[in-house]
Amino acid sequence: MSRLLSYRFTLLVLLGLLLSVAAERVPGRQLSLAPLLALTVPLWLVLTGLMALYWALRRRRITLLPLAVLVLAWPQVQRGLPLHAAGLRALASGYVSDSLAQQARPGATLRLLSANVRIFNVYAQLRKPDPAAPANFISWLAASRADVLCLQEFYQEPPGTRSADGSLFRVGERVGAESGRQVFVSKSLTNSSGAQFGLAIFSRFPIVGRGEIAFGRLSQNHAMWVDVAGPGPLDTVRIFNAHLQSMSIDESDLVKASSSKAGFESKGRGLLGRFIRGAAARAWQADTLLAHIRRAPYPVLLAGDFNDVPYSYAYTVLAGQLQNAWATTGFGPGNTYHGSLPPLLRIDQQFAGSPWQVLGCRIHTEIPYSDHFPVEAVYELRN
Repeated sequence: MSRLLSYRFTLLVLLGLLLSVAAERVPGRQLSLAPLLALTVPLWLVLTGLMALYWALRRRRITLLPLAVLVLAWPQVQRGLPLHAAGLRALASGYVSDSLAQQARPGATLRLLSANVRIFNVYAQLRKPDPAAPANFISWLAASRADVLCLQEFYQEPPGTRSADGSLFRVGERVGAESGRQVFVSKSLTNSSGAQFGLAIFSRFPIVGRGEIAFGRLSQNHAMWVDVAGPGPLDTVRIFNAHLQSMSIDESDLVKASSSKAGFESKGRGLLGRFIRGAAARAWQADTLLAHIRRAPYPVLLAGDFNDVPYSYAYTVLAGQLQNAWATTGFGPGNTYHGSLPPLLRIDQQFAGSPWQVLGCRIHTEIPYSDHFPVEAVYELRN
């Protein structure tokens, strides 16, 4: 590669990085290609690093240019690939910052667990690979040390209903009262037999306020919140639980589109259209959610299935106002999607507003009962 061509390629890479980062701030409803361009941020970051290395090996002064850009773009690196020592220790030890929580002021910490439970695999086709998955998942949640659980794609059979599984899906009782937690279920659907679908928050602290946020109409994709009264310094805090628009991408279609030219021609356009429409919906939902968060009278925690990666508009607008738990204390990409789509997808998030301090965050990759891994974090309320 000639020197002139190398210079031009370097400038092209830096321009690509600039445009892709700018695209994170453009909602898909304004520019349909913006979500796709934002997804390329990691590629441009890698190329920028390679160009810095290329010029450094040749001892050229232009090395300073990609290096300076990398320094300025370091928050982008940390967004997708945080490298915190505390996160590495948590991965090695298998717990969520217990030692840090013990050093915090008594009564000033809150442990939050969030999980997309995929209706606890209630349907036979979901539990076929592991018939014991529903019982194991419910038992694991009931035994969790978390103070608050935020669950998406929730399912329960309340008292008075019957199923072939007896009382297996009396989740409100098992994870709630029997485990010392109060519960608020935001129902998006109640079927003919009385079974409930929606979102749920379980809390060991008293629930003193509650509400729902419908994105147009109350569907599976909506948000909810509770105010919980904690002991001592914790006082009252508001916790949001959200499930944003699905990516609407069928895994089999993705496999076909990537396996052959014919598959790409038959499935590629449909996949692209669904992704663009989903990104536009999530952008609007994130803006709506953020408006509610800004009006909250108490310190805020936000958890949920956002169906979007860190390089997206939805993530960007929320991270602009709140700390992301994994990006603040984690180590590595932190994939939360447990399926056959491309790996390293962190689409389940927890965020904290001021004056919360994130003490630690862990992704429970050892819990395989859903197509999402649970996320757990510990927070301290600072003065």
